[in-house]
Amino acid sequence: MTHTITVIPGDGIGAEVIPAAVAALEALDLPLAFQHAEAGFGTFERGGEALPAATIAACAASDAVLFGATGSPMTRVPGYRSPILVLRRRFDLYANLRPALGVGIDLLVVRENTEGLYSGRERLEDGGATAIAERVITARASERIARIACEAAQRRRGRLTVVHKANVLKETCGLFRRAALEVAAGYPDLAVDELLIDAAAMWLARDPGRFDVIVTTNLFGDILSDLAAGMAGGLGLAASANVGDGRLALFEPVHGSAPDIAGQGTADPRAAILSAALLLDHLGYAAEGERLRRAAYATPHTGDTGATARAVIAALGEAAP
Repeated sequence: MTHTITVIPGDGIGAEVIPAAVAALEALDLPLAFQHAEAGFGTFERGGEALPAATIAACAASDAVLFGATGSPMTRVPGYRSPILVLRRRFDLYANLRPALGVGIDLLVVRENTEGLYSGRERLEDGGATAIAERVITARASERIARIACEAAQRRRGRLTVVHKANVLKETCGLFRRAALEVAAGYPDLAVDELLIDAAAMWLARDPGRFDVIVTTNLFGDILSDLAAGMAGGLGLAASANVGDGRLALFEPVHGSAPDIAGQGTADPRAAILSAALLLDHLGYAAEGERLRRAAYATPHTGDTGATARAVIAALGEAAP
């Protein structure tokens, strides 16, 4: 069976690191078919749509999406919506999985991907003098992200940490906390604890080895996963998966479009390659995914995107079981 992969380089260094990841996948000689599509702020500027209908259709017909980066402006641009956020909601990719592996750290952040403060419910009042954002937390979303986290913890070392701020955000984080702990109670083989977000950040910086799987809300997960990435070697090694209950899943490095170095050929491609390894895991090629992962971690970044990618591909032979 041939698996169809939609490749979306997107903006900035996405156009440099995603071809490197595709080359690494092709080197494994698996039954993968690649089709290319456009999305991002550059696509919006050229044609008025950040996520064209043709790209959505290509994703819907795929087994997986390999996404590079999207450049999101700091101020509101009429008509523009981040294509990665749209794709997550369109295909209900509610779980953002962000592994971090390095010296003294081996953990997985499971981040709720569809609501929280990233729900897009913001408004201005008082003639623009007051800005209000609504934080949306539902029992359904909290329960299903907790279930994903529990199942991941069962496959790993059997420890789950629920992170929230229920002592202050008593309704929203209170709901998330209750739902997550109730789900976790159905997995008696897991060791479950909970931490407030500020304490979790402190312990992550001080003793990352105490964590196995962290489950938390959208914004908290975004922040903690980048902190974990920094401790594991930086965003150049930070991969992620966006998964749901359907067939399609989306994989992306989390370093963003990095406009300050775009076009220079110096971007580290290993986060994109590690995202491709997660893609292989999802498609059932676990052995090949592990080979690619070992090769990427064993290869230092040379400062040249292409040279690093070629070195990873060369290391694939050494990473064979």
